[in-house]
Amino acid sequence: MIVSILEDMTKNDQKIDINVIEEKINNKPEIKEVKSDVSDEILDDITEVDIKKQFLVPNPVDREGYLKMKEKTPARLGLWRSGPRYKTQPMLRFRADHAAAQDAVFSYVPDEVIEEMKLIPIETKCGDKDTYVTRPDLGRQFDEENTSIIKNKVTPNQKVQIIVGDGLSSAAIGANIKDILPSIKQGLKTHGLDFNDNEVLFIKHARVPAMDKIGEITNADVICYLIGERPGLVTAESMSAYLAYKPTVGMPEARRTVISNIHKGGTPAVEAGAYIADLIKKMLDYKKSGIDLKEVE
Repeated sequence: MIVSILEDMTKNDQKIDINVIEEKINNKPEIKEVKSDVSDEILDDITEVDIKKQFLVPNPVDREGYLKMKEKTPARLGLWRSGPRYKTQPMLRFRADHAAAQDAVFSYVPDEVIEEMKLIPIETKCGDKDTYVTRPDLGRQFDEENTSIIKNKVTPNQKVQIIVGDGLSSAAIGANIKDILPSIKQGLKTHGLDFNDNEVLFIKHARVPAMDKIGEITNADVICYLIGERPGLVTAESMSAYLAYKPTVGMPEARRTVISNIHKGGTPAVEAGAYIADLIKKMLDYKKSGIDLKEVE
């Protein structure tokens, strides 16, 4: 402010008088405090709203019938509109779910989860998420360093080898892995089987066929591969389990057995783990998987 006053006096050829400067400083306009209309209230998390119970249609002909239909599907039914547009709450929920789906693809499983579950970290040839999305072929291949880790840290010729991969949803691994691994282990024990907790592999930038290469390296009888599914607007936390008897690179997809939709709104992780254990026992008994197993069951 003083600089501004001095500049004005210099422009007007005024002598610099300290009294004039003090008077101008003391007579500066009073700054009034303006109260903000912005609320400090913390809003409820919009993603916690159960879409199956959310019903915004005014004056429906059959409210109970509509709600009964919504119980059967997570589709966004009965959310109504404002003119030709969505209402504010459904639109915000749509954007929140879309953001969660994007985050699931481009984020990583926290190192703390990998360490807590004692997983052995390895990585495909992708190197980063952009390459992972654009080069699916590299998501099924390992370089010499990672191949060496598999050979050195995993006991060969086991009956069951468990693998975990981030896939297209790291959120799915974070949400389900702590429940499903103990469930599989407990289920296998009822059949007189087991897997080594300290030899479960975790694949970064993983695609499904990566299990085939690991099958060839370890020569395990059954490979059970837990991987994050492609996220959608219903959930970003859905995981799948791919199982195969003695998988090999280039084998037909029909040789895989798949259990999908593993998440809290689908098949709970604990329930899925028990079912996976039963499937592993059948594969070992029949020495088959996929369509071949279905034909002999």
